[in-house]
Amino acid sequence: MKMTQHKPGTPSWVDLASPDVEATKAFYTGLFGWQAYTVPDPGAGGYTILRKGEDSVAAIGPVQGEGQPPVWNWYAATADADETARRVEAAGGKILSAPFDVLDAGRMAAFLDTSGAPFTVWQANQMPGAGVVHEPGSLEWVELMTRDPEGAVEFYTRVFGWGTEVSTDPAMPYTQFTVDGESVAGMMSMVGDQWPAELPDHWMVYFAVEDVDATCARVPELGGTVAQQPMDIPGVGRFAVVIDPVGAHFSVLRMAG
Repeated sequence: MKMTQHKPGTPSWVDLASPDVEATKAFYTGLFGWQAYTVPDPGAGGYTILRKGEDSVAAIGPVQGEGQPPVWNWYAATADADETARRVEAAGGKILSAPFDVLDAGRMAAFLDTSGAPFTVWQANQMPGAGVVHEPGSLEWVELMTRDPEGAVEFYTRVFGWGTEVSTDPAMPYTQFTVDGESVAGMMSMVGDQWPAELPDHWMVYFAVEDVDATCARVPELGGTVAQQPMDIPGVGRFAVVIDPVGAHFSVLRMAG
């Protein structure tokens, strides 16, 4: 789906903070066929845009401090990053980076929700966000993994005005967050022995692919690891969890139908 603007409250961009930008660039261009373009302005700090054809879909940048973990960040579109920051604090979240301008591209801010899961917002100026989503090689979905689903619903409802649709399947409780009735993100409770106690609440980024199994077959060849082998989710699609060469987790997904 081609995008020229993103509705407030919807995922509009993803980027990866990496301790080895060149190695990371080689992995993702090899896996998804992306082209890499490093922003020439010195003020951009080596920020590298990843493109699918002519469309920007994601980016890689260097970690900003020693000990910063490699992680995929997702950005929610906002019409006013400063107002969103006020809502985050009022809802009990924390400001990691107060709103600031990114050259003439837009304005951003980074936060922690009430359970400590990080997320980011983007107020577009010259750079609206991803030029395509929900197509192979682009962002498909973002999903919150949390031990406090009730608190998360309250927090994100106050910050973004999200609605919720809750699965009635007791075997797989799942919440979809909505904007104007459209599903924009998901949430799963980290309940059970399969979730290590040391694993913090976090957001998972999913990229769409044509063939999950073929994509996973390329991962080890490029220096990554398949953490969760391909599996089907009835009525949803087929997915797998991947770890890139610097340790960043992400998922690949082929939607059913």
